Amino acid sequence: MRKLDKIVMNKLKEEYNKKLRESIRKELNLSNIYSVPTLSKIVVNSGVSSAISNPDSLNETRDILKAITGQLPLTTKAKYSISNFHLRKGMNIGLKVTMRNERMWDFYEKLNEIVFPRFRDFRGLPKTSFDKKGNYTIGISEHTVFSEVAQMYIDRVKSLQITIVTTANDDKSAEVLLRTLGLPLEK
Repeated sequence: MRKLDKIVMNKLKEEYNKKLRESIRKELNLSNIYSVPTLSKIVVNSGVSSAISNPDSLNETRDILKAITGQLPLTTKAKYSISNFHLRKGMNIGLKVTMRNERMWDFYEKLNEIVFPRFRDFRGLPKTSFDKKGNYTIGISEHTVFSEVAQMYIDRVKSLQITIVTTANDDKSAEVLLRTLGLPLEK
């Protein structure tokens, strides 16, 4: 059986390659088109503090992250023992998913077009969430803004952290890239 090539490309990625990349190059005054920043990966993670006393909560969060991202999450383990929290080194304490290529572009487009409009009293994302290396982190306190999870039976509301990793070297370049790609940043 012959494997068929994927014909349909993400429309945001296609638009970036055809139009937006050149406009970003002009805005940042870059001489080379290959020095224009782009998306590298998107990491979605969730800490599950209740996993210490209730290991089933880790499975519920795994199902939620799998529904949101379309990928099976990796389990993260505690690096240190903290006696006040009954936490031992090596215990399962969270989950993370790293998306690259087509899945990353699809997820980024879903964030901008479906998820952010579902936020209550949304006035834009803060500019203070850039680190000094060109990456942007978004904290979401309720996972129910994702339409895939709205129909699932949920025991508790989970919080998520989404990190958009770019190839930009500084915050200014990353902000120009993300704003051009449609991320609703505050003015």
